[in-house]
Amino acid sequence: MVLAGGSGTRLWPVSRKLYPKQLQPLVTGATMLQDTVGRITGDGRFFPPLILCNDEHRFIVAEQMREGAIRPRAIVLEPTGRNTAPACAVAAMMLAEGDPEAVLLVMPADHVIQKPEGFTGAVDQALCAATAGRIVTFGIIPDRPESGYGYIRRGDGLPDALGCYAIASFIEKPTPEKAQSLIDQGDYVWNSGIFMFKAGIYLRELERLQPDMVRACRRAIDDGGEDLDFFRLDGDGFAQAPSISIDYAVMEKTQAGAVVPADMGWSDIGSWAALWDISEKDVAGNVSVGDVIVHDVRNSYVRSDGTLTTVIGLEDIIVVVTGDAVLVAAADRSQDVKTLVETLGDRSEPFTHQRVHRPWGSYETVDEGERFQVKRIIVKPGAKLSLQSHQHRAEHWIVVNGAAKVTRGEEVITLGENQSVYIPIGVTHRLENPGAGDLHLIEVQSGSYLGEDDIVRFDDSYGRT
Repeated sequence: MVLAGGSGTRLWPVSRKLYPKQLQPLVTGATMLQDTVGRITGDGRFFPPLILCNDEHRFIVAEQMREGAIRPRAIVLEPTGRNTAPACAVAAMMLAEGDPEAVLLVMPADHVIQKPEGFTGAVDQALCAATAGRIVTFGIIPDRPESGYGYIRRGDGLPDALGCYAIASFIEKPTPEKAQSLIDQGDYVWNSGIFMFKAGIYLRELERLQPDMVRACRRAIDDGGEDLDFFRLDGDGFAQAPSISIDYAVMEKTQAGAVVPADMGWSDIGSWAALWDISEKDVAGNVSVGDVIVHDVRNSYVRSDGTLTTVIGLEDIIVVVTGDAVLVAAADRSQDVKTLVETLGDRSEPFTHQRVHRPWGSYETVDEGERFQVKRIIVKPGAKLSLQSHQHRAEHWIVVNGAAKVTRGEEVITLGENQSVYIPIGVTHRLENPGAGDLHLIEVQSGSYLGEDDIVRFDDSYGRT
């Protein structure tokens, strides 16, 4: 199973609540979710993945799976985030219905693994322990005194699982000095957040340690249901589950825990500094992504998602530029980005990018002012927007590239490039792309109120009426 929830606020302004880091191509040409699922696809040892994600991300997740030609076992929608223990409980319950002996490999979607052979070797070792009834966590062999991770002290080796160990203790994120002392002892590993266990064993331990969570998750499944290509958990039921990690809920209390040390080039990309650390650097130690020019700069991460970005005479800094925000930070303060985002409050920048993704395509605001707004809209081949109307605004659509099928009241109009149509206030309308390529158009809105909530939907292919 793949845990694809979370907001990744430490990687703002690229990662945002409605388009977080796991859905972004931060490391390779694929998104982090696609890389994670690709890690367990194609070798015949794994069943199709069960993916848990935030309800708001469902269409992006589905589209990314389609792009990768991956058909998941299910995409389960969490109505609210409740941390990893309830998410794992839901997956275990759904799989245990068919086979309580089913073995789950639990992987967060925002991890990087640069040594795939180390990963597959650790999976094989963990499988022996999981088959024997252990709840296994993957421990990363540390290569530096990292204070941003939790640590696990391994105990005696398990006689029935070569390379796996009992868990002696957990250590919370230590100070740099404490982290160095742990490494010097030689029997500590980083806590990766990757797990393997039998569905029935995990549920047995939850029944003993977290009975309220078990009841809440069962209700969330029983009162949930299919919604298009997704399974939607019941919101009231899932909200009753305690918000707690699998480490606190189970691993630190169970006698069935085990750890498999692994060297697999792992990183959880928890900050811009972490992304700099794993990225390829120039001779001055810089990582430059996008339209970037640096002069006399050292040991820095500079990224631009569009605008030419230039940096002179600095070192150990982070610069990240998007269409609507700029971040400049000392490299050793990159963990503070989360605190910065919290101070932004209800501003739009923590939540969404200028380009907003929808199941039918995307739109981007290119200009706005009093009583007007201009958007660039892209509609995917064969897709269509909902049949809708607006109470406070009129719209003017101009086709830039492709063909558009427009419903306006009782009319159905076909538009080609450089043609346009006017949609008056209150008129029912719909936009479709009947072509084989993307439809690009410019939308000019005018009226007394231009918010996205001024939409009355009458029919929708994506269940949003």
